[in-house]
Amino acid sequence: MPRLSEVIAALENLWPAERAESWDAVGTVVGDPGQRVRRVLFAVDPVQDIVDEAVELGADLLVTHHPLYLRGTTTVAASTFKGRVVHTLIKHDIALHVAHTNADTADPGVSDALAGALDLRVTGPLVPDPSDPAGRRGLGRICALDHPLTVRELVDRAAGRLPATAQGIRVAGDPDALVRTVAVSGGSGDSLFDHVREAGVDAFLTADLRHHPASEAVARSSLALLDAAHWATEWPWCELAAGQLDEISDRHGWDLRVHVSKTVTDPWTSHSPSPGAPN
Repeated sequence: MPRLSEVIAALENLWPAERAESWDAVGTVVGDPGQRVRRVLFAVDPVQDIVDEAVELGADLLVTHHPLYLRGTTTVAASTFKGRVVHTLIKHDIALHVAHTNADTADPGVSDALAGALDLRVTGPLVPDPSDPAGRRGLGRICALDHPLTVRELVDRAAGRLPATAQGIRVAGDPDALVRTVAVSGGSGDSLFDHVREAGVDAFLTADLRHHPASEAVARSSLALLDAAHWATEWPWCELAAGQLDEISDRHGWDLRVHVSKTVTDPWTSHSPSPGAPN
């Protein structure tokens, strides 16, 4: 079995910490570099339900997309919910490693996995990373469809392919308009509207769209908006990342057991449509 330090080195090669945003908190949060690793669990959120799943699975390493302490802390007391996560991890010798914005811009990264889940063909990054001479890394992806779909058909595909959540997919735009090109960005994406407009795509699939940016976007063009749950747009990356680690394990003869959590950690648990609301 490899040591944690060896597995982390492989993960850092996939998602170098220096490519994370300056405000981000990525890397190893908990773990002894010398401990042995046999089972690894991938998940979006480092919440107690996921940590309990890691304990039950017998995992030695938990890899999440979202950081545990994004803004730092002065305590890890078990009386706080994040402190309880830390205590549970340490008590059961489970390491925690985070790949967040460094996984967003990776090649392949979070938005590649989102595009793949919808059978969209990636043609390039939405916001290219200027440090990548190959022009493949960056935030978001510009994608093409193999054949045109209506907005309604694209929404149905997204609703059927992404993990089920209470929110489902919110939509803005003409449901009968044809879509040939799509921009996608896993996670919160309404800061990217200028780039989406520059790309000239027919639709934009992301999460956490706010009222004013969305309202301005549809007023300025015929762009269709597909607003999915934040967790649902990032979960496909877990499967992509697990596959990458599986390949590394096979190459090094590590014989790792790599798992993906299917626990829904989206915070919204139910949805009641307003009577008479448009469908």
